[in-house]
Amino acid sequence: MGLLDSMKVYVLTVEKGSLSAAAATLDISATMAGKHLRSLESRLGMQLLNRTTRRQHLTAFGEDYYTRCKEILRLVAETDAQAQHQQLAPAGKLRVTAPVAFGTHALIPALSVYMALYPEVRLDVILSDRVMDLVEEGFEVAIRIGTLPKNAPLVAKPLTPYRLMMCASPDYLAHRGIPETVEDLRHHDCLSFSPPALSYWLGSSKEEPRRSVSGRIQVNNGQALRIAALHGMGIVLQSTILLEADVKAGRLVQLFPEQGLPSRPMNIVYLPDRYHSAKLRSFVKFLTEHFPPVARS
Repeated sequence: MGLLDSMKVYVLTVEKGSLSAAAATLDISATMAGKHLRSLESRLGMQLLNRTTRRQHLTAFGEDYYTRCKEILRLVAETDAQAQHQQLAPAGKLRVTAPVAFGTHALIPALSVYMALYPEVRLDVILSDRVMDLVEEGFEVAIRIGTLPKNAPLVAKPLTPYRLMMCASPDYLAHRGIPETVEDLRHHDCLSFSPPALSYWLGSSKEEPRRSVSGRIQVNNGQALRIAALHGMGIVLQSTILLEADVKAGRLVQLFPEQGLPSRPMNIVYLPDRYHSAKLRSFVKFLTEHFPPVARS
C-alpha cells in the first residue's frame, strides 16, 4: 500500500473521528481504510489508535505521528501545486550560457523583452566563450556557435546564422597593404581566437576550402581581438554585431565586402527530457522567434 495514501487515511480518521467517516471522505470501503491503518502500524511497529466499539483514542506516539503526517501531506500538496503551476506558467530560475559577444550585444537586449513577457522567470546568464557542460555545470540551456558534434546528446534548435566580418584598421592596411584575395592573407598578421594557434578562415567562395592563416597574437576573447584590430595589430574575423559600428565610424575597414558576409551556424541547445519546464519551453520558443533561422529555399 502507498505510504502517503495510508497517511491520508490516518489523518482523516483522527479528524473525522472514525475509520468509516474517513473511508466515506476518500470514497473507499471501511475495510480498505482499516487495512491502510493496520499497514501503517505494522510498518512503524507502534500502535497509533486505541479503538473500542464506540470510541477511538490516540496513543502518545499516534498524536505525534498525526502532527508529522499533516506536515508531510501539506508539503507534498504544496510541491504538487508548485509543479503544476510551473507547467502552466513559466516561473523560477533558468540558467543560461552563451558566447560573450553574442550574449552582450544581442542576447541581453532581447532578454528585456522576454522578462517583460514572463515576469515570474529569473535568469542566471553566464557569458563565456568556453563550451559549458550543461550537466556538470548546471545549465538548462545554452547558445552554441559553430557546427555541433554529431554525437552530442542534446536537442538543438537552429537560430539566425552568426554573421562574420573581416576587418583591419586603416593604419594596418596603409602599412601592410590591402589583401586582394583570400590567398593574400597568408602574408598578413591574422588575429586568432585561441586555442588553437591557427585560425581557419573562409575561402573566397562556398566551394573553396577553408584556409589556415597565422599571426603574431592570439586571444581567447572576441572583444579583445576587436581592440587589437583597432590598434593596428592585424586582420580580424569576428561577428558583425561586434565590428559593424567601427566600420561605419571608419575605425575599421571591411575586407572583401563584395563577397558578402560569411556566417557560422548558431543553435540553442538543451538536454533531452520528457519533462521540460514551462520556463525552458518559453525561452526556446522566444529565442527561435526572436532570432529566426534562415528559411530553406
